[in-house]
Amino acid sequence: MSRRIRVISRRAAAPALIGLAAIALVACSRPEPPPEPVRAVKVITVGEGAFQSGHEYAGEVKARVESRLGFRVPGKITRRLADVGQHVKAGQLLAQLDASDYQLAADAARAQVTAANTQRDLAAAEFKRYTTLRDQNFISAAELERREATLRSAQATLAQAQAQLATQGNQSGYTQLHADANGVVTAVEAEAGQVVVAGAPVFRIAQDGARDVVFAVPEDRLATVSVGAPVTIRQWSGGADLAGSVREVGASADPATRTYAVKVTIADTGNGAAMPPLGATVYVLPAAATAAQARGRVIKLPTSALRQDGKGTAVWVLDPASMTVRSQPVEIATADGNEAVVAAGLTPGLMVVSAGVHVLSPGQKVTIYQSKSANTSVKSSVDAMKTGLSEAPPVPAASATASAAR
Repeated sequence: MSRRIRVISRRAAAPALIGLAAIALVACSRPEPPPEPVRAVKVITVGEGAFQSGHEYAGEVKARVESRLGFRVPGKITRRLADVGQHVKAGQLLAQLDASDYQLAADAARAQVTAANTQRDLAAAEFKRYTTLRDQNFISAAELERREATLRSAQATLAQAQAQLATQGNQSGYTQLHADANGVVTAVEAEAGQVVVAGAPVFRIAQDGARDVVFAVPEDRLATVSVGAPVTIRQWSGGADLAGSVREVGASADPATRTYAVKVTIADTGNGAAMPPLGATVYVLPAAATAAQARGRVIKLPTSALRQDGKGTAVWVLDPASMTVRSQPVEIATADGNEAVVAAGLTPGLMVVSAGVHVLSPGQKVTIYQSKSANTSVKSSVDAMKTGLSEAPPVPAASATASAAR
């Protein structure tokens, strides 16, 4: 009887053991991953628009002629009579060297002239006396010729001494530095007490008269600034725009920046508009159309819609039928303000995710995000595309801004 009871007990415990084993297996298995969230994204409908931006360059106003003035002789500067920003007139004394040595040299040259003049007078008197003796046949003709040669030599020595005196006089005058034209002192490169060599710049003077705007242009934009091309000059400090024209284009690129220097002449408006001051910053806008402008209407996207996928630039294109996204490679031509101009890869009518592009994956389900204040233009466009209405109006960029709800 007890053996039978034990067999029944074992049979009753078997289902319990099976249940415990099943519970243990369930506990040890990995939980299923949660489903991928459906993200809300903002989209824009691709359309064509006009290229708005031009190429504007920052430039500096400079004088047409800017001279570097220096002494023509070496020496020590004893006086400096002009300062930076001072307006000077032609002939005005700017600086002076110590002229003591040059005065002594001039005095020596003057003494040589006196000595040469005396020798010339003596030779002339002898020649006159020997001429009288020759007329009386007291001396030979050869002797008279020697006296005449002596006179000519004395005359040449006098001329040489006079030229030397004139040279020393000029050297003494070169110890004073004068302005050669009316203008403004833009730089002082030497001070009193400094010893300078001949030709070393001491002052830099911007001469009065015509003014230029100087700026740098990269090589790919050089065609828009040909000589004679009109430009518009906008002053950084405000005021009316000025007209100008390209006067000079650099023949070679700068070795450091690889840009070309361009000079623009500021035209005289004749309406009393003030010219920008020297050194002022201005902006130059060439009137020639850029290559992007010549192409007419272009496709533009906000930069937040672009991403790098390893092969180049791409965007997410929304399929309104399945509400999934797919990657679409695009080619960017240039920039127009804060937007990118698409050269290839998109056609008008496609719906592109405008932001949050780095959290999406191919084939991911999404929904259209709408703020409380947004209108229903995006939803109507999606519904129209689902029903095959190709004439659905494109969504304005203002109704689908560049951000994604995460």
